[in-house]
Amino acid sequence: MQNVPRIYIDMNIIEGQRLPVDKNVVHYLRRVMRRNDCLVFNDGTEYNAILSEDDKFLIVKERTNHIDPSNNLTLCFAPIKRLDDLLNMATQMGVGTLQPVITERTVANHINWERMKKIIIEAAEQSNRNSVPKLMRPIKFDDLDLNNLVVADERFAHDTDEKTSAIRCDKVLVGPEGGFSPKEFEKIDNANVAKISLGKTVLRAEVATVVAISKVLDK
Repeated sequence: MQNVPRIYIDMNIIEGQRLPVDKNVVHYLRRVMRRNDCLVFNDGTEYNAILSEDDKFLIVKERTNHIDPSNNLTLCFAPIKRLDDLLNMATQMGVGTLQPVITERTVANHINWERMKKIIIEAAEQSNRNSVPKLMRPIKFDDLDLNNLVVADERFAHDTDEKTSAIRCDKVLVGPEGGFSPKEFEKIDNANVAKISLGKTVLRAEVATVVAISKVLDK
């Protein structure tokens, strides 16, 4: 079943349903994959489906027993220049919610969020998820709730984490290419937020995101 195409459906899916199908999906199935069957998914569930003979509908068949590998982690991130890579990798790692955070040093201010949504959906289809991460509207750093949050802290040049095992963390925050500002670090420190090291080397922002997610999920 690994080679069966997977298609995200932005609506509730019910067995026996006839779903209107986009012509791009028809082209992908008929011309690229050269088949008329696929898997459709949304909201944690996955179903078998086939194209109708007139190529106008996907006919939903039985539900599969595939368990959604997604998690409930919220990734809070400053938009970066290579944002498509960051979102792709975070989606592949099963992140449940994506929260853009505008920091003082955020330089990627003109983001095509509709394009980013397409990248997230494609990553979810590819990574065998049964759900797509929820992409939230951008917020300012000062409006970010620091409760139950762990911060990837570039000030740590070692492998020791601070207090991450002592509290419940369901959100991880990763800063922009230039790091957090002194004012932002002051707010983080004053809030007694848990912190993790990303190791001894300086990582690109998108790589730092993957490392941070891995460390939080391993806790």
